[in-house]
Amino acid sequence: MYTVSIMTDLTLRQMKTEDVANVMAIETTAYQFPWTQKIFHDCLKVGYEAYVAEKQGKLIGYGIISIAAGEAHILNICVHPHWQKRGYGEQILRHLLNKAKLKQVDTVFLEVRISNQTAIDLYQKIGFNQIGLRYHYYPNGPHRREHAFVFALSLME
Repeated sequence: MYTVSIMTDLTLRQMKTEDVANVMAIETTAYQFPWTQKIFHDCLKVGYEAYVAEKQGKLIGYGIISIAAGEAHILNICVHPHWQKRGYGEQILRHLLNKAKLKQVDTVFLEVRISNQTAIDLYQKIGFNQIGLRYHYYPNGPHRREHAFVFALSLME
């Protein structure tokens, strides 16, 4: 069972269209195969729960979750590399999970690269369990793909 716990040194607010340029700057810095600007705009357009994390007035990370029909799917969580390994990714994740819980979501799903041990450790710390494997899910070079673990977390009491 997931329990609520958020530290307060970050400000988390809904992502706005005008945030996308700063979000893209983080995305392209943090990922070798980043999302496009259009993907972020599409997420906002369809109404996904999208949040930015600010520290001292500077955008340092973001998270996006899709919520529908009693389920949620974490689509993206990212912290600027300069701010990583300080617990901010966990704060963003917990914020997304709290939003899902408020909307009476039963189960939250996500995919993670099998090589992303830092993220895997975080998800397991929160209580996610591996439930599957998606073969060749993520790009990993011009002609290569990387598998993804599928994780799930029950928010039911």
